[in-house]
Amino acid sequence: MIDTAQATEARRSNGRIHLDKQSPAAYQALVKTADTVRTTAAEAGLDRILVELVNLRVSQLNGCAFCLDVHTRAALRAGETARRLGVLAAWRDTELFTARERAALALAEATTHPADALAQDRAYVQAREVLDDAQMSAVIWVAITINAFNRVSILSKHPVRETPAH
Repeated sequence: MIDTAQATEARRSNGRIHLDKQSPAAYQALVKTADTVRTTAAEAGLDRILVELVNLRVSQLNGCAFCLDVHTRAALRAGETARRLGVLAAWRDTELFTARERAALALAEATTHPADALAQDRAYVQAREVLDDAQMSAVIWVAITINAFNRVSILSKHPVRETPAH
């Protein structure tokens, strides 16, 4: 059962229901899905940096500050560079991303904006050149999952707070 004092405090802080606290079983199911998708991606041969680039690009498109914060830190821990993270929003205009990363980013964008059928078709063609079926499926699942987390965080107005220096 939900801790009603915790849910009430979450609502008071920003006027929104924190969906993860209000419906913890549903949120934990989403977390479990993310864990399964992360394993699926690793089994398909996608490294953690590529997964985090997808998480970040989708979060950029959706404007999710909370997820951008979480996944920027995760990407840096995985060995991604600040330079590449700094230009990720303009990845098409750089030479800093591999063909595989470009294909994954295009597929993630097409997953995030499914109404753009032409972009989907182009993304699939590009992905087929460098990703196998398992990798394409994993990228799409990563994008679907982070889209769901973006919606939870955006609709809950999860705050991005300063973290203490270590």
